[in-house]
Amino acid sequence: MQLYNKLSAKERETLLEQAGEERLTLSFYQYAKIGNPHLFRNHLFVAWHEQDVLGRIYVAHEGINAQLSVPAKRFMEFKEFLDGIYFLKDVRLNIAIEQDLKSFLKLKVKVRDKIVADGLNDETFDVTNKGTHVDAIKFNELIEDPDVVLVDMRNHYESEIGHFKNAITPDVDTFRDSLDIIEADLKDHKENKKLVMYCTGGIRCEKASAYYKHKGFKNVFQLEGGIIEYARQVENQGLENKFIGKNFVFDHRRGERITDDVISHCHQCGEPCDTHTNCANEACHLLFIQCEKCEVAMENCCSEECIEVIHLPIEEQKKLRQGIPNSNKIFKKGRSEKLKFKK
Repeated sequence: MQLYNKLSAKERETLLEQAGEERLTLSFYQYAKIGNPHLFRNHLFVAWHEQDVLGRIYVAHEGINAQLSVPAKRFMEFKEFLDGIYFLKDVRLNIAIEQDLKSFLKLKVKVRDKIVADGLNDETFDVTNKGTHVDAIKFNELIEDPDVVLVDMRNHYESEIGHFKNAITPDVDTFRDSLDIIEADLKDHKENKKLVMYCTGGIRCEKASAYYKHKGFKNVFQLEGGIIEYARQVENQGLENKFIGKNFVFDHRRGERITDDVISHCHQCGEPCDTHTNCANEACHLLFIQCEKCEVAMENCCSEECIEVIHLPIEEQKKLRQGIPNSNKIFKKGRSEKLKFKK
């Protein structure tokens, strides 16, 4: 029984190109009590491997968080499988605004301590005691209220390229960093203000809303389905769009354009740009914003030092990477001092 990937990303990319079949990029999450995450993980992998589903899925005792690429012709089969799991029946599926055949190139189902890392060790905190969910219409009404504090629960590299008008955008690297900062900043408004939050697809706000209720905030709201569902409702219902720029997404696309506004700048030359890339030096892999001109001039690298590295023989590059853990753990996203125009 196959419980892991046997194909490389490059091999999978070739197969997808050859097949040329339409795929749907989507995401979903659900907080639930899962007794045996490892067993559940294996159950998901076997079923989704057979259905040719690709993506990144995290399973924990507290629930599931999934970003997926599903063959369009097998969508109903995929949906029926989810409905057969009691806590996933009729779960909301966030279908991507922009579709891409290669949004995911592997199926990775991993067991984690939590589906959203929060750094919390408070056994009295009930993640299911969440705030009030609101749709796009109600959200637009709320954020015009002078008694509302609107908070972006995403990280700095996400809000940098797009956010809602007048939102507080914490300058943080991780979700866990934002929890205490926001509580401290808003401690005087726990009873007299409405706290309204949003994120990409809703999962971070789900946990944050429960956390802030636990901390004494009386009026807590969250945008249901996040920016992804908001953009869909705005388009389908002809609503006023109060989001500006791009929505950062965690797949190979790195972003979905919501409006034509470009609110960020190339981190190397300062020209208006909102295209994220990863440094071509595998030992760096820094996430940063790079325009087309700098992409050519810098060979898709973040610095002159990294350009030198990518021109070394492959074996020598591998030697330089030996002993270095996953780059995302040692390089903060977009924080390198080598990026001249990173605010």
